[in-house]
Amino acid sequence: MTTQAIAESNADPYQGAQDAAKALISRIGGTPDVALVLGSGWVPAADALGEPEHEFPVTELPGFTMAEAIGHAGRIRSVRLASTGKLALVFLGRTHFYEGHGVARVVHGVRTAVAAGCSTVVLTNGCGGVNPEYSVGQPVLISDHINMTATSPIVGANFVDLTDLYSSRLRALCKDVDPSLAEGVYVQLTGPHYETPAEIRMVRTLGADLVGMSTALEAIAVREAGAELLGISLVTNMAAGMTGQPLSAQEVIETGNASAARMGVLLRDVLGRL
Repeated sequence: MTTQAIAESNADPYQGAQDAAKALISRIGGTPDVALVLGSGWVPAADALGEPEHEFPVTELPGFTMAEAIGHAGRIRSVRLASTGKLALVFLGRTHFYEGHGVARVVHGVRTAVAAGCSTVVLTNGCGGVNPEYSVGQPVLISDHINMTATSPIVGANFVDLTDLYSSRLRALCKDVDPSLAEGVYVQLTGPHYETPAEIRMVRTLGADLVGMSTALEAIAVREAGAELLGISLVTNMAAGMTGQPLSAQEVIETGNASAARMGVLLRDVLGRL
């Protein structure tokens, strides 16, 4: 896609989200309360949330692009949570910045969810562990992020405060569910290549505990839209240079599948307390 085509397709991203939200509400027959974006390796965890009321490809709604990354199904599911009766909107995968469709397409899902009525958004991802105390297969609450994409989803002179971007209230709620959960700072780089060992040393010096290719841009869009945000990373591999082993997308998916049951229970229990 050319630069001109991206600019045209993302001409009015806020109106685009409103249009998609109207179509979404019509499709699922109600207003959702909470949205989850399931990242690399997290998709099997969705089954623990309950039986879906609806499920369909994201491309059936206006403005969405089919996910290209391995482990991202490119579907939307609505689930009625048994514990609260709330309607959860589950994105089985996401569009990544490195796919080249423009930043507005990256955050279109979360903007649509909030426009449709979601007051809480949960962003998940599979990521590399920078903190040597982490282990593969470990979930980590995101306490803050470093955006190294050199861009923002916000259009115009709209100065949005990100001080408490990742809700301290929701993180405390998660620790009520699982006191063993660690917290860490997530850094988003552009990808799609994995980082070099030198780059990992750099982000560690900057204060990063986790490294990946998603989440930060979506998080900014969620805050701009006015919803409360929870971020959870699954350490699917140790970052480049940490173990001396090469990195692969297949390792990410395999680790996610192996951890799917635990991740699903965690999400179910956390959502049950919202």
